[in-house]
Amino acid sequence: MYLKEEKFALWADFIERDYLDNEFKTLIENGIINGATSNPAIFKNAILTSPAYKRQLQELSGLDAKAKYEAVAFFDIQKAADILRPLFDVGNDGYVSIEVDPMLCDDAEGTIEEGRRLHKTIDRPNVMIKVPATQAGYVAMKALVSDNIAVNATLVFSKEQALSSAEAFEAGQKESGASVDTVISVFVSRIDRALDAELAAIGIAPALAGNYNAAAIYNAIEAKGVDRCRTLFASTGVKGDDLRPSYYIDELLAAHSVNTAPVETIDAFVKGGDKTVKLPIDAMIIERHFQKIADAGIDFDAVVTKQIDDGLDAFKEAFREILSELE
Repeated sequence: MYLKEEKFALWADFIERDYLDNEFKTLIENGIINGATSNPAIFKNAILTSPAYKRQLQELSGLDAKAKYEAVAFFDIQKAADILRPLFDVGNDGYVSIEVDPMLCDDAEGTIEEGRRLHKTIDRPNVMIKVPATQAGYVAMKALVSDNIAVNATLVFSKEQALSSAEAFEAGQKESGASVDTVISVFVSRIDRALDAELAAIGIAPALAGNYNAAAIYNAIEAKGVDRCRTLFASTGVKGDDLRPSYYIDELLAAHSVNTAPVETIDAFVKGGDKTVKLPIDAMIIERHFQKIADAGIDFDAVVTKQIDDGLDAFKEAFREILSELE
């Protein structure tokens, strides 16, 4: 844990082969991170831009595109899991996440089958299977947790998604008696990027809606109290120079939580971030802010729905681009 007493953890939202052999190990050795996350966009950037993959891809020339992608991605996930394993063995997280094929986001049985296959093939106990928080995803989350597979519910933007994920985890535990770690990945900065220009133009403070939405979701997850389930704050990198680089770690620092962030964001937090616990935020403060937004004629629920759809589309597009380049 980055802050042991508060049980606040930092995970790196980045996977790339040269990084795993170098900076990743240093961050772990220095007690800064104790986990990692990946997604199709991260793998797209790594596989298609880093020379570290060139030799392996040449050796895989006879395989189809998805088989090439999985061979490369599984290698990296296994490597990360092995590096993190000593932390996992002493109960200090040590997880790395890999997402199921995003094209399966509305296919419950396909997601279950894919999640089980990834877990079995990668064959590391400290790998979390990322499942998008959709109606099909909740069915899959329950089944995978029932199989004692650690799950990361991802692309969560609403309290309803978070609670549905938590209920799926709880149902999976009850069904089989499983006891496994789970996280609910609440996306933050994308909401501010969608709203801030409009809010600033009408005199409403920007760069708060994402944090307040995430804080309300954190409160709901904590109140639900599902065993071994934590909030994970994701999409916490800053775009542009309007905010301090560690803003979304500083302002969402909470007990019993994880923040997964780009490596440069983590570096900024370690060097100059505010290490004071900020959550929970009083529900009335959160409610007043969103009432201002509603009074201004902005449908926040519609903004959230669009972010969910856009997030799924972005991961699908990244996955399609990887496969197209690997054909």
